[in-house]
Amino acid sequence: MKFRTRLRVTFVIVIALPLVLTAMAFCGIGLYLLNIQKGFPIVELDYTAMSENMREVVGATNGAYLRLKAQIEKDPSMLADTAYLDKVNSQIREKTTYIIVRKDDELYYTGNREAAEAIFPKLPEYGELDMGEDSGIYYDNLDKFVKQLDFRFPDGSEGSAFVVTKMNSLISRKLLVDMFVAIFLILIFTGLMLTRWIHKGVFDPINELNVAMRKIKEGNFEYVLQTDAKGEIGDLYRNYEDMRLRLKESTEENRESEKQNRELVSNISHDLKTPITAIKGYVEGIMDGVADTPEKMDKYIKTIYNKANDMERLINELTYYSGIDNNRIPYNFHRINVADYFGDCIEEVGLDLEQKNIELNYSNLASPDTVVIADPEQMKKVINNIISNSVKYMDKPHGVIDIRILDETDSIRIEIGDNGKGIAQKDLPKVFERFYRTDASRNSAQGGSGIGLSIVRKIIEDHGGYIWATSKEGEGTCMHFVLRKYIELQDAE
Repeated sequence: MKFRTRLRVTFVIVIALPLVLTAMAFCGIGLYLLNIQKGFPIVELDYTAMSENMREVVGATNGAYLRLKAQIEKDPSMLADTAYLDKVNSQIREKTTYIIVRKDDELYYTGNREAAEAIFPKLPEYGELDMGEDSGIYYDNLDKFVKQLDFRFPDGSEGSAFVVTKMNSLISRKLLVDMFVAIFLILIFTGLMLTRWIHKGVFDPINELNVAMRKIKEGNFEYVLQTDAKGEIGDLYRNYEDMRLRLKESTEENRESEKQNRELVSNISHDLKTPITAIKGYVEGIMDGVADTPEKMDKYIKTIYNKANDMERLINELTYYSGIDNNRIPYNFHRINVADYFGDCIEEVGLDLEQKNIELNYSNLASPDTVVIADPEQMKKVINNIISNSVKYMDKPHGVIDIRILDETDSIRIEIGDNGKGIAQKDLPKVFERFYRTDASRNSAQGGSGIGLSIVRKIIEDHGGYIWATSKEGEGTCMHFVLRKYIELQDAE
């Protein structure tokens, strides 16, 4: 449930539930308070009687009632004495209770004439009701409670004494206490219910999310939060899961990158030691006079030069790798003619391969006017890296490298194959990974950083092409990469 909906429901519950429960409590307490003693005659009763406990009203009139009753039993003629009646009435007036005395059908005495005139016509006849001490009559429309005593005047006339109490002037303390307790309990119940509901729907998920975030802080990315909840809580859980998975993936990538960096430094350090050691050895030979003939001196100088070139190549690979890792390889794309460009490349690498007793075969089956968009320098690095790899793993006395350009309608495919020792099928999918080397021996002849082919794949993919390898162990390896042709708009039309 969304927070906005939850707040609306909470608002409605806070307003409606206490009102409903209070009304129910009021009705229940009122009905209980109206449960008065059996035989208590009530006339024209409705729920306004709940404003006063009937037993309290009876108690309010009992003082005057009992005094008049005792006087009637002792000497009823005193009720004909208005001075006596004034005295009794004055003692109870402050309790909003007064006396009415009726002689036959006439009003003989009243302690409150204005009020008496309203209720007098409704008073019961002489001997009509037989009332006990705890009985009385309640007139709902007048809010009056009446107790009746019948007697005889000295002249034998029928007389009735009435003790009248105005009920709406009295408020039941019991009702107030009961309603206060009921409202207090209702508010506690409502508060507990809403607190539990909000705690379960909001605080419990937030606490669980806090635990999950602490796990993330500690580097534990395996703590999973799953929920089917909707609204903000569900969104928080799902966002946490997305963040956790991305952080986990990023951390694993960083660890792998750090591992690869350490491996690169180790590889470069190892590969640099070989040419440095050779250079030192040949320089020491020159210094010691071992190269005592022009031929030996020339051989030593060339060897030192070649080893220095090897060191430069390793350093360049490291620099280039740094550019790849940060996506900062500089590209200068141009429209280049395939036939002219690859013709120049073959001429350049052919001389070097000839010195190494490796035969180079070249064939171009694409149209002479085929053009591609490429960076000449970066594409040359691709060709040199592939050929260098072929030379490095050449195990035949007479090496052969074949370069073929094939036309594939909208693209061209370049194949660079050799007759070297080949690559095992299980290793083929990995040859373009960084630092992967099929030869784990790391001898001086076949050493290397292991990033040459990963650089090749990166350059080809940045040109919008793709590359793969095929190989047979003992027969040789072939690298295939595809580049899209450049087609001018007018030609396409």
